[in-house]
Amino acid sequence: MNTTETTYTPEQIWSFLEEVTDPEIPVLNIVEMGIVRRIDLEKDGVVVRITPTYSGCPAMHAIEMEIHNKLREKGVEPFQVKTDYSETWTTDWMTEEAKRKLKEYGIAPPGKKGEEDDVLKGLRKTKIIPCPYCDSLETELQSEFGSTACKSQYYCHSCEEPFEHFKCI
Repeated sequence: MNTTETTYTPEQIWSFLEEVTDPEIPVLNIVEMGIVRRIDLEKDGVVVRITPTYSGCPAMHAIEMEIHNKLREKGVEPFQVKTDYSETWTTDWMTEEAKRKLKEYGIAPPGKKGEEDDVLKGLRKTKIIPCPYCDSLETELQSEFGSTACKSQYYCHSCEEPFEHFKCI
């Protein structure tokens, strides 16, 4: 990196990053997802620290590239994007706005870690997940994995709609 002082404030950088959406859930941005953990203004430029939602998450490379594209588009130079594994990402880092958007998009949002109720169904415990369409609790786990590893597949017996649940981590 060049030794150049940036003319941007951390607040401006945060607002730029709110324009970067999650490639797997396009209604959410990476800030409200809790993926962006910190922005530091250092003598060598801006450092954006991100934490992956899952180890090996295939979307992280795309997210990092979109951060690069967005910061270049906004004229932020120099900068680095660093992946930070010092803390494990948790759904508790998601904003309430992100959870609201998930539900409106048809994905059951996660509760707080440890808040979701378990119920014994047959020989296995499953989570009671409200349907994002009708709020019914008459739902059934169909598969531990949905379209991505961070979601599971459910079925609502009330409105007869399948839906995904963003897993609580």
